[in-house]
Amino acid sequence: MLTVALISRKGGAGKTTLACGLAVAGEREGLATALVDLDPQGSASAWANLRVADTPAVISGYAEQLPALLTAARNAGAELAIIDTAPHSTDAALVAARAADLVLIPCRASVADLHAISTSIEITRQARTAAAVILNAAPVQGPLVVQARTAIAGYEVEIVPVVLHHRIAHVHAFTDGLTATELTRSSKAGAELAAVFCWVHNKGLSLNGQIQS
Repeated sequence: MLTVALISRKGGAGKTTLACGLAVAGEREGLATALVDLDPQGSASAWANLRVADTPAVISGYAEQLPALLTAARNAGAELAIIDTAPHSTDAALVAARAADLVLIPCRASVADLHAISTSIEITRQARTAAAVILNAAPVQGPLVVQARTAIAGYEVEIVPVVLHHRIAHVHAFTDGLTATELTRSSKAGAELAAVFCWVHNKGLSLNGQIQS
């Protein structure tokens, strides 16, 4: 079972929306997927309650329960697990990072966000887990994306080559218990999200051989 954790020590990075989007994308690609909600705010669980579809399975719990939750998901046939974490809990983030094959660190193209990722990167290094920063909710036009990539490169961490731009489709979809790929995969928002999942899945294949494409 490929396990991907989303970590951001700063709130507002769009972590939960991305976690839900990746979980749905996994299901749409034929992978039985579990979305583990470790955030006490329960945003992913609230999103799941709005859904008509029964998948992905959303499991809520605490960080200390994570090993048991992942074991239960694996025993139930899950091929992919996406972990959504709370923004301000270092201990929970470290537990999630240690349990994951890959950590994604969502980051907006702002000075505050670019500064905040240093703590998240340090957590992945303590956990000795592969990590990549993904630019999320980025402006569609202007120089900020290029500038942000340059700043991230200074941390010597991998950068997801696909940028998720700020598109209203993500907001509309989330409030209806959907994701942008479910609204219309041919939209720019849906296409970007699908491309991110493709990168994550391929990266996962290079990290562990348990998931078959």
